[in-house]
Amino acid sequence: MPASAESLIAEVPAFAAHARTATLLRPSEGAPGVRDSSVGGPLLWPEDEPWPVCRAPHAVRVHEKLTDDERDAWQRIDRAVKERRRLNPGRAYELTAEEVLVQQQIMAGASALDMVTWERMRWAQDASGPGVPMVPVLQLYARDAPAAVPWPEGADVLQMLWCPTEHSDPPGQPRYWGPMVTLRYRSSSRVVGAVPDPPRPDRADDCYLPRPCVLAPVEVTDLPDQDEVPEDLHAEGERWAEDHDVEYHRDLACRPGWKAGGWPSWHLTDLMAIDCTCGARMRLFLTVDSSHDGPDVSVGRHGELRVFTCPADPAHPIRLNIQ
Repeated sequence: MPASAESLIAEVPAFAAHARTATLLRPSEGAPGVRDSSVGGPLLWPEDEPWPVCRAPHAVRVHEKLTDDERDAWQRIDRAVKERRRLNPGRAYELTAEEVLVQQQIMAGASALDMVTWERMRWAQDASGPGVPMVPVLQLYARDAPAAVPWPEGADVLQMLWCPTEHSDPPGQPRYWGPMVTLRYRSSSRVVGAVPDPPRPDRADDCYLPRPCVLAPVEVTDLPDQDEVPEDLHAEGERWAEDHDVEYHRDLACRPGWKAGGWPSWHLTDLMAIDCTCGARMRLFLTVDSSHDGPDVSVGRHGELRVFTCPADPAHPIRLNIQ
């Protein structure tokens, strides 16, 4: 039997209690239609249903010109630092406590300084304007992910859209920075005339505008990260993977890429409890991965955006997380 999560479970049955079904979506650039599962493709959207618009505050970069005195002070400090380094080549570029204080006063909490235009840059919340039309990210038909998605009765289409701008700690999403997300379920048989030309956002970050892609979904068994199984069981899984010339993480567990269902990876942080407002521990629902060339999207620092839903009631608000 080839090395897989299923073959590991066959030899170490204790892993069966931790197995989840995932559908790897495997997007590639193409020309999907409204009756196809797709990433960044057209949605089967009823003509009489309003297109979703994001009215949450957007994070915008504000540029502030330094005064002549501020620029001169920064340049004096820069020259002094470089001169100290010239006299002591083996040492790092060092600032005095007074110089640090002066630079902090100049920056005034800004996040960056452009030393060409001499502008400090900060992020601010902007709630002006009529809102931003959301853009299609994913359309998934039940025939392509029958087990990985908890399909409500009568629904056979899942649609994910997002606002293609930055948001900082938006309502209901603590410690989150990225696009706002909304999900829709619908019955394809009830949609007769689909929206031919949805509204386009007048502002958008290019990294949040996915190229149209077709999908080649495949269903797999996904196992959890090491923080979510007993330590001795994880060690046994690592030994089994090494004996079969695979890696436990990413080959058997926390499968990478665009996927529905399965387990999340906690490769940048320790395990984070993602809890619903009702108190239930939420489950991974969808994963958007920056590492695939087809959609050409990038979230976080070229990472993964994960959508979590409540297993007790999928109608409860979703939670977003980026690794």
